[in-house]
Amino acid sequence: MTGSHVIISGGSSGIGLALAAIYLSNGNRVTLIGRSAERLRNAADRLQATQASSAARLHLKAVDVSDAAALATAIHDAEAAFGPCDILITSAGIVTPGFLETLDAHAAREQIDTNLIGTINATQAVYAGMRQRGRGTILLVSSAAALIGIPGYATYCASKAGLTGFAEALRMEAEPAGIHVAICYPPDTDTPQLAGELAHRPPEAEIIMGHVKPWPADKVAARIVRGLDQGRHEIFFGLTLHLLARFGSLVKPILTWWFLRRMRR
Repeated sequence: MTGSHVIISGGSSGIGLALAAIYLSNGNRVTLIGRSAERLRNAADRLQATQASSAARLHLKAVDVSDAAALATAIHDAEAAFGPCDILITSAGIVTPGFLETLDAHAAREQIDTNLIGTINATQAVYAGMRQRGRGTILLVSSAAALIGIPGYATYCASKAGLTGFAEALRMEAEPAGIHVAICYPPDTDTPQLAGELAHRPPEAEIIMGHVKPWPADKVAARIVRGLDQGRHEIFFGLTLHLLARFGSLVKPILTWWFLRRMRR
């Protein structure tokens, strides 16, 4: 799709930034939302270094997605500048590994507030306008961690699994109004956030997650865009995650039993 206004939360790095590069290269107008104004400016510099003509089609908004009022104001300002939001991508996310008995309460709450509540806030900010126009696309960026419990990631898994229920219910409300709702489940992706996460990932998590090579962010972004162009409601990355999503209720009891046996050893 070209000529659209694409709003991306968590757009200053990682998957969000890679998505911005694709949509800008296709001639769209892009609004990047992030918490840090400095990181957003750095992201804009990176994009404009490879796409010199993109400056006029790039809008930056520094805001915390967990602040519903501030986020709504930022999104409405972006729509005033670039027109109504055609595609919303909620890529803002935080992960702080740690076992529940030692996880700081603020870190636990921050993951829920950013990953789940922040997504709901962004969606609500564009939803009324999309319904009024009878069109629009909303993509929620979840995680492979939504598909199976991982030790040391209880709060993160909860926040990302919550997006599945949100997407399913929202789709029932939105599709009759002409709004396409999709969700994707990326695996470990080579981003600055992953580098910080790995330093604190407990060895018990590695039993489940293994030592799979992270996907490049641009490959994840390309699959997301392709999935949206194809009208998919769910976007997976690799056969294993696809099968886990489809047959999880059958295989997860066996997987959980096996993982617990290994961890007890």
